[in-house]
Amino acid sequence: MTGLDVGALTAIDMHTHAEVSSRGRGSLSAELEEASSTYFKVDGRHRRPTLPEIAAHYRERRMACVVFTVDAEAATGTPPVPNEEIAEAAAENPDVIIPFASIDPAKGKAGAKEVHRLVRDFGVKGFKFHPNVQAFYPNDRAAYVLCEALQEAGAIAVFHTGQTGIGAGAPGGGGIRLKYSNPLYVDDVAADFPDLSIVLAHPSFPWQDEALSVATHKPRVHIDLSGWSPKYFPPQLVQYANTLLKDKVLFGTDYPLLTPDRWLKDFAALPVKDEVRPLILKENAARLLGFTEH
Repeated sequence: MTGLDVGALTAIDMHTHAEVSSRGRGSLSAELEEASSTYFKVDGRHRRPTLPEIAAHYRERRMACVVFTVDAEAATGTPPVPNEEIAEAAAENPDVIIPFASIDPAKGKAGAKEVHRLVRDFGVKGFKFHPNVQAFYPNDRAAYVLCEALQEAGAIAVFHTGQTGIGAGAPGGGGIRLKYSNPLYVDDVAADFPDLSIVLAHPSFPWQDEALSVATHKPRVHIDLSGWSPKYFPPQLVQYANTLLKDKVLFGTDYPLLTPDRWLKDFAALPVKDEVRPLILKENAARLLGFTEH
């Protein structure tokens, strides 16, 4: 295949992480990596695939995947996997990898310039924010310079919401504060940037109802289902996915912390309507990413 053949795909995973770089860089400090591995019960020796390995994993399953890093260098002191490296991997594997990026909101106007450069020169389609790790409120006006750039560039904004395994169990949670990830802060972003497409990442424990409210109220806000096995989804999330939000809920795993095989196995046991399953697994994502007309 050359390029993304949506019709040949079984699913589009909207949430996967590049955690190691061929240039010897990772996204998190060793302390946070260890805490995250323990939280998700993942053997650290096997949880960090390279970008070519990610491509092979998803190609074998006839799936595409959105891949990004997390740039939280200002708060953590750790440089991220380079956005350009992910975009280059996508160019080498256009049948499976969809390139997203991450820019630390602390970079301000310089970050806004990076948004336009990465979209224009590298075909990046969206940007991941992790308010907990990056230590900012999504509605902080200092971060709005990036939101404005994303809206101008037609890029998608993905915001981590709810509980995070990063730092969980470490002393003081590794310094990670949960308060930043309430999806109601993203509601302000959606109101102030009405043409910006937004994804609320993960079931938003303990603010699931807030996330459902925001996604129902704001027409360009979506929810991805990554980071949790579907067997642990709150019942109201399943109810809304079947009804009011059936066109706005997206398959996502949080790979490599959760594999597509495990996620799909548990998803098959959920009481999701037959006509809704293909929307969640592929069609909603294809529309959001601009791979279909409607």
